[in-house]
Amino acid sequence: MRSKTLAAVSCLSLLAAVPALADSSSYQTPHLDMHAGDETVTLDGVQFINHGLVGVGRLSGDSRDFAGETLGSFSSMAVDRASWKRLPDGSYTGTITTLPDRGPNDVGNVKGTVNYRDRLNRFTIRFTPYTGSDDLPQATASQSQLMLTPAGGLFLRDAKGTPMTGMDPAHNVVMQNGIPMPIVARGEAAGRVSLDPEGLAYAPDGSFYVSDEYAAAIYHFSAAGHLTGVIPAVPALMPRTDGRIDFNSVKAPDTGRRNNQGLEALTITPDGKHLIAMLQSATVQDSTPKEKQTRNVTRMLVYDIGKSATPQKPVGHYLVELPVYNDEGDGGAANNTAAQSEMVALSDHQFLVLARDGIGRGATGSPSKTPVFKSVLVIDTRGASNLAGTQYETGTKAVAHGGHVVSGLVPVQQAELVNLLNPVQLRRLGMNLDTLPSTPTTLSEKQEAMGLLPMLDPATPNDYFLLIGNDNDFEAKNGMVDGMAFDASLKGDHGSGVNDNVVLVYRLTLPPLAR
Repeated sequence: MRSKTLAAVSCLSLLAAVPALADSSSYQTPHLDMHAGDETVTLDGVQFINHGLVGVGRLSGDSRDFAGETLGSFSSMAVDRASWKRLPDGSYTGTITTLPDRGPNDVGNVKGTVNYRDRLNRFTIRFTPYTGSDDLPQATASQSQLMLTPAGGLFLRDAKGTPMTGMDPAHNVVMQNGIPMPIVARGEAAGRVSLDPEGLAYAPDGSFYVSDEYAAAIYHFSAAGHLTGVIPAVPALMPRTDGRIDFNSVKAPDTGRRNNQGLEALTITPDGKHLIAMLQSATVQDSTPKEKQTRNVTRMLVYDIGKSATPQKPVGHYLVELPVYNDEGDGGAANNTAAQSEMVALSDHQFLVLARDGIGRGATGSPSKTPVFKSVLVIDTRGASNLAGTQYETGTKAVAHGGHVVSGLVPVQQAELVNLLNPVQLRRLGMNLDTLPSTPTTLSEKQEAMGLLPMLDPATPNDYFLLIGNDNDFEAKNGMVDGMAFDASLKGDHGSGVNDNVVLVYRLTLPPLAR
């Protein structure tokens, strides 16, 4: 068993106190894990165990959803724990709901975003954990431990019942009930709310929340998918250009969330009392223009939803330091940030966070042959600075300069729990890491969804299955959206064919009090 330990100090303090660890969150070459068995990590005196990859499931990139359109895979995921059952043969069955993002780009004569109706997709799943030790053939048939069967879905609609759209709102902002909203001004989607959905979290009453990339807002929906309320971006995250709010995703704002780096992650604590959202990477004011490695200090917001479903101000505001890496993986200095894509609450202070590079199947412009960093971190907010209500939140005062947290602010504690770049475990289930060219069984670039389900074994009551889903960017060959056929399959040196919808399954042991 491999063991990793991190003391109860912040990452910033670690770097200052122990110079030998100064590069511990900076990766110049591929960060690979060659261990086949268990790995233990200790954070603040508490142990977490990663037992490794125990299953993979996939659906073809040419699959269609309940609306007859190309299935957009997993920008986020919500598991239905009430439906989750362990069967006498040791397999499992249940239901999950997944969230696609804003839809495909550049379809037909349409340049950029299209009028893709925002939606949720549901699946029934059947899971049989892999218990063997032999490597499976490098073939898609080897990834059948998790079987996903489409089971319907729903469209996300505004308060009037009109479907929301993934189309870029450009510079059009409309005030609704005192809240600035991104609204399409022209074309077939005119008047519709623009939503680039990235995070999904269900409340105990069956309603749910979706976080947005355009507005860095959080939308609250009824169980049927109708908008019931909005939590707007705090001033520090609100995108502004020349002082004006601007939700477009093409022209970069002067302050606030970066383009296509909005509220990427969303989760609710196990007690149902707090909603947590996290920005994908640093705000504009917290980073240096054109230096992607300085986008590493991101923000995590905590909302009390015990009294109001849509509180307008957070009660918690924390800093999270993300890993940085060299995107060629050739040993050069870090020049990019492993932005976070998803989070899962373990308690009111412990969370799993998925951070990744932009390398893998689907990344046609990737300069590296092998991914450099894709890992699940465990973080703890205890001892971190709470910036809620301070000038760092109510204004645009920077929390970081040049990739370093400003003096006096303490970010969350963190440690690495699951390294997805484990060729030994991937090969065991017929997967690989090679990207030049990639194959259908190459690990996808965008790992973006997570869900946690109990193992339901009395002998191991603290064991869980962690599901990690990819976002395949609608890279289908026989695609269909808004009545238009399209071919977005991969071509060229980076591989060919569709980019499948894939879910990885890991087994974890979590602290008894974590959930």
